[in-house]
Amino acid sequence: MDLPGISPANLVMAISGGFGKGRGVRPIYRLMKNSVTLATILLILLCAALLAPQAAPFAQPIAIAALLVAVVAMILSLGIRTAPAEAPRAAAEAVKPAPQHAASARSSGQAEVVTLLSVFQEKGRFIDFLMDEITPYTDAQVGSVVRAVHQGCKAALNEHFTIEPIAEDDEGSEVRVPEGYSSEEIRLVGNLSGEAPFVGELVHKGWRVTSVKLPRVLHPDEDHLPALAPAQIELK
Repeated sequence: MDLPGISPANLVMAISGGFGKGRGVRPIYRLMKNSVTLATILLILLCAALLAPQAAPFAQPIAIAALLVAVVAMILSLGIRTAPAEAPRAAAEAVKPAPQHAASARSSGQAEVVTLLSVFQEKGRFIDFLMDEITPYTDAQVGSVVRAVHQGCKAALNEHFTIEPIAEDDEGSEVRVPEGYSSEEIRLVGNLSGEAPFVGELVHKGWRVTSVKLPRVLHPDEDHLPALAPAQIELK
């Protein structure tokens, strides 16, 4: 599969100053936040599609697509968390260069995200799969590739994250939502009226991360992000 050329220098330039003077990194992180929202909506739609009887023949591809969307949303969330907090600045300080330690922290956080993506690429060809145009291929051809992508990405996920379900009950069972429930861990859908406690059907168990072990960035460079996947050249 061919990968489009990516220039780390151009990417850093776009993040650090290419969006206009005085705005800094805000546009790129706003875009990342919007992407997480869209990925979440898409994930909900894919999970809902699994409940439709007409989707039964396509259950496996839909489930795999939901997994890939969840991985993308998780990686984007990590990138958002590395965004530097904005603080009020006096007008006289506007012309001063950014502190070196702040630039280093931002570069280090972004490098960790790129390095994590490179792990998914190395173990599961994740970037190749997403960047390639799969329209010309048949469902059988895509399915055979997806199996390898799923196995590799799952291994990478388990290596760097400890993930457990939020709800312990079986999906489809009746559950009780107590008062004071966490809206971060429980999302209520359907006919919502009144106040907790609620009783409903568990549509999706949900997932939480209990530990994170990000890959170490080798040879960090404040001016350049690490390569996502090096170009491979076979010598004759």
